[in-house]
Amino acid sequence: MFNQLFKLFAGRLRLFVIVALTASMAVAGCSHLAQKERELLFRVVAGNASWYSGLPEGVHESHLTVASDGKSERVHTWWWPADKPDAPAVLYLHGSRWNLTGQLFRIEQLRDFGFSVLAIDYRGFGQSDGDLPSEQTVYEDAGVAWERLKQLQPDPARRFIYGHSLGGAVAIDLAARLGAEPAGATAHGLIVESSFTSLADIARALSYPWLPLELVLSQKFDSVDKIASVRMPVLIVHGTNDRYVPARFSQQLFDVVPARKRLLLVEGGTHNNSMRVGGAAYRQAFAELFGWTPQRLE
Repeated sequence: MFNQLFKLFAGRLRLFVIVALTASMAVAGCSHLAQKERELLFRVVAGNASWYSGLPEGVHESHLTVASDGKSERVHTWWWPADKPDAPAVLYLHGSRWNLTGQLFRIEQLRDFGFSVLAIDYRGFGQSDGDLPSEQTVYEDAGVAWERLKQLQPDPARRFIYGHSLGGAVAIDLAARLGAEPAGATAHGLIVESSFTSLADIARALSYPWLPLELVLSQKFDSVDKIASVRMPVLIVHGTNDRYVPARFSQQLFDVVPARKRLLLVEGGTHNNSMRVGGAAYRQAFAELFGWTPQRLE
């Protein structure tokens, strides 16, 4: 999550390190420096989040298999079905640093809306296999998870994709790829919260706007180009008090969406709490954009 990734001075310092490393990588072609960039970007924290107190009743843990470089690796999943058997289902894609144990509060909120939730840890996070994620591997993991969600919820009209922060870029990539699939393979809607236009743009926002970072960063996460090809309805959400990812990025994403869309700016919302602070507005947006009225949060 970008609130930890880009914390004030520490975040700026890490950014300058990334710029220096990747500039050197462009000159020297050093794979070791590319690895350092990924380490600084994903900042995976091992073990459970300190506030995690265990899985709620009804959550099913399992693993999905991903083929990678001639071998099979596992992606750890949580499946939390809603009480209603015909409930819509959402694929939850998280951001950087925290694994699923640090995401439970937001997963609970989605289920409280009435969703069944399939949440994954990318390879390199939590109980999933792998050592270090990359842009390519998180896209692959999202694709495998989507195939599983299609089995869990066969009705395309009841399937959604949700991504938070860096996970928003993963969700946009998945939704863009689904645009080339038959109608029955796609989703009814895309929900992107607290995300950004591209990794280079968010880096420039914390350093200097003239830096040509797109030329040196090996991890692109170029959401603004991809979302222009998304054909499903899109809900973009951002807290007005987000100190880590400026809300203007969500406005820029919204501006290029060609499909039915809604921009929800949650007054007073931060990088992490817009779903809770803006619960009523979320429900209204679901009804107006997706034609589905969620349950009321307690």
